[in-house]
Amino acid sequence: MWQRRAFLKSAGAGFIASLMPRQLLAIESNDLVFASAIETASGGYGAVLLGERGDVISTIDLPDRGHDITVSREAGRGVVFARQPGTFALIFDASGREAPQTLTSAEGRHFFGHGVFSPDGRLLYATESDFEAARGVIGVYDATDRYRRVGEFPTFGTGPHEMLLMPDGITFVVANGGIETHPDYGRAELNLDTMDPSIAFIDRRDGALVGQLRLDAGLHQLSIRHMAVDGRDRVWFGCQYKGSPSDTPQLVGYATMDGDIRLVELPPATLGDLRNYVGSVAASADGNLVALSSPEGDLLVTFDAEQQRPVLIETLRNGCGLAPDRTGFLATSGKGAMVGIAGAERQSRQFDFLFDNHILRI
Repeated sequence: MWQRRAFLKSAGAGFIASLMPRQLLAIESNDLVFASAIETASGGYGAVLLGERGDVISTIDLPDRGHDITVSREAGRGVVFARQPGTFALIFDASGREAPQTLTSAEGRHFFGHGVFSPDGRLLYATESDFEAARGVIGVYDATDRYRRVGEFPTFGTGPHEMLLMPDGITFVVANGGIETHPDYGRAELNLDTMDPSIAFIDRRDGALVGQLRLDAGLHQLSIRHMAVDGRDRVWFGCQYKGSPSDTPQLVGYATMDGDIRLVELPPATLGDLRNYVGSVAASADGNLVALSSPEGDLLVTFDAEQQRPVLIETLRNGCGLAPDRTGFLATSGKGAMVGIAGAERQSRQFDFLFDNHILRI
């Protein structure tokens, strides 16, 4: 169960009640709450809820390393997904009244670390691999029936990683990384010469392909991994390059449901400092800024989404997690640091646990 710690301010005194689905909106007027998978000081794995000032609200143990988290206010539940090629997802009751439930991937499938709820909270969707067929699927789970798996539909690609629900509440956008993996070979990448990354827009109601976008064929080793949606409903994406380390392709771009996909030109020095690796992408609360991280390059870059150019470059050792706060972004690192960037009203904090790749504002 989540181990609760008392808040030292009145807004936190009613935290458990305020996390009930009908009351989650009210907490944002008092205090933002964030969630992240972590590695504990003892070398185990877990997840943590944090207040915006760094107060540790709750922690929960995980059986292995986690990756990303999704939360549904309507369902009153959150889900921590295992890092690929993991086979578990842990479902927790944010109010702490019920014990967590462990969800095991279906036979022949593994999780890719990301997923989303339907707008009404009745269904959970997860990016998964049908690893014998080397194809990506979206697993569908009934949140009203103890997360029973009720079906799947294709992602129209290989190695799906992050998926988001577009603002229309109907369309998924899926980053097909294009990389074939198999649990028998751990995290080994099996098809680097024939990679086929893409961004797929999929109707969540029936799994129909709405549209699919690819970069130029010469960039087939540019694996599209993480995404965020800006204020104009453009899907910003960050890539990880799997070709020669001496190459320096552009790593950041955006796609639209109208069929446009393009890379944004970064200055050579900044591009080199990213070291061919983008770890997270996030949009600001107003959708005007987009931030990306490179834990390989210890770099955080913030873009003006309208001008499509970087406006702020900062360093954070092993920094990867990004989430919007009210005015900027919260960034976390694999060294246990939490900092505010791009105008965020946050002081740096250091914890005795290590953050995993993502942090979610809930």
